[in-house]
Amino acid sequence: MHVGLYTESFPPLVDGVAQAVQNYAKYLNRICDVTVVAPAYKNVVDHSDYPIFRYQSLPTGSKMEYRAGNPFNPETLHTLREQRFDIIHTHAPFASAILAKNTNRRRPKAPVILTYHTRYEVDIITRITNRAFRKIALQFLLDNLNAMDEIWAVTDTCGEALRHVGYQGAYMVMENGTDFAYGKAPEEKVLQLREAYSLDDESFVFLYVGRMMWFKNIRLTLDALKLAKERKLSFKMFMIGPGAEVKEIQAYAAEIGLGDDIIFTGPIFDREYLRVFYSMADMFLFPSTYDTSGIVVKEAAACDCPTLLIKGSCAAEGAVHDLSAFLAEEETAECCAEALLRACDSRDNLKDVGGQAGKLLYLSWKTAVQRAYAQYETILQGWSDKRQQRIG
Repeated sequence: MHVGLYTESFPPLVDGVAQAVQNYAKYLNRICDVTVVAPAYKNVVDHSDYPIFRYQSLPTGSKMEYRAGNPFNPETLHTLREQRFDIIHTHAPFASAILAKNTNRRRPKAPVILTYHTRYEVDIITRITNRAFRKIALQFLLDNLNAMDEIWAVTDTCGEALRHVGYQGAYMVMENGTDFAYGKAPEEKVLQLREAYSLDDESFVFLYVGRMMWFKNIRLTLDALKLAKERKLSFKMFMIGPGAEVKEIQAYAAEIGLGDDIIFTGPIFDREYLRVFYSMADMFLFPSTYDTSGIVVKEAAACDCPTLLIKGSCAAEGAVHDLSAFLAEEETAECCAEALLRACDSRDNLKDVGGQAGKLLYLSWKTAVQRAYAQYETILQGWSDKRQQRIG
């Protein structure tokens, strides 16, 4: 089997979709042929065990430094058609979906799968203010979804969000995983990290890992921490990750009196070092309602670290309050602070919920990709049967 993974997010860009595609490629490469198809970035040289085809792209001018690939370049289309992919799996419904369709204008065609990783319809609705342009963008998204042979959603809640776009077809849930092996970092590493940051034994340690962007509900997190501090909760909050809005976030934290309570580390690319932070944390704070399936929640679960989530959010799917996570009843600072304070009433309960998170929420990328590969085989078998019926 030769699989083409089409994406608009791939290193040097760092986000959840980029991480997903990297892990798909890593584990697929062990069982079949795989090629990643991603936008070109200036001065980027790839070093990987699998082929990466970079195609012509332009900067979008966005804060997150995305590049828009050109899905109509004749040279790109010729090269990709020569690949003769058995499966085309695109991880975004925009340029890469168009490229997948344009690549597939040959005989025999390959089945095209699209994974809906993110609430793209939310991006369109919130960021495009002109009503006519917004309608065009949503129709473009819907047309691309309808052109796919199979749709995967990373959670069932994310799949239901497709209905808000107008998609009426079938979809299946195919979860993302984490590249963390299950288990905490060595205790001596955790102690060294605590000493490096002069952490006392009484204060709680909270953690956020991800983009430093307001749409991740970071303001809500900070406001909840402010309320918790006013209720005399002693803590240190580590915020790890890159982002164009980090200076604004730092300024706001200082403005509301959290300047000495929050440590901004910047991005950490060493995965084993990052694991030490998860292992040190008493709780991971992730009240995002934008994210569909926060890989970081599974990373926390891998280290038996419980997560604070918003009840009913995509990221909270599968989590049970006070069993495998802590769920705020509503998307407000008051509710998040209340959930945080109640969780911190008992350190033993924090550890118990973290342990259950490891048992119930953890999923490795190896297992996740094996499930995806099994579905590839099912799709190809059905594709072959249909072809035989047409011939017959």
